[in-house]
Amino acid sequence: MAVFTKTNGTTQPVFHMDTGNAQIVGTSNIAATGSVNFQGPKLDFFSVVANGSLTTSGNVNGYINNILQAIQQKGTVAIYQVSPAAPTVLNLAIYPTDVYTATTLLAIANTSATVASGGQNLQLNSAAGNAVFTTSPNVNP
Repeated sequence: MAVFTKTNGTTQPVFHMDTGNAQIVGTSNIAATGSVNFQGPKLDFFSVVANGSLTTSGNVNGYINNILQAIQQKGTVAIYQVSPAAPTVLNLAIYPTDVYTATTLLAIANTSATVASGGQNLQLNSAAGNAVFTTSPNVNP
């Protein structure tokens, strides 16, 4: 493996994605025990469980779209996935953190996302802070 000696750069707390944040002393983040997240902000992870399969509810104005729009009244959905193992489970990653609890997330989603989808009258039965995301074997990273 090729190796080269670095002549500049630091361990900044957030990767320079779209905003310049000037130079930081290389050891400042380490001394402050800050976390480094190259992909974006800290996320809260939730799963919600519907009373029917969500595999046919991903249309433009479908139930999943309505759930996402409802949640994004207060936060931003960074990642979502209908669980391949259990198609009634919708896993979500949301930021900013602490904007929702499982209870408030379930309430806002059920209040605002009441559209029937795919001939099903879907509703969310429960929510928990335990989202699990999987990578499809057909997707190349």
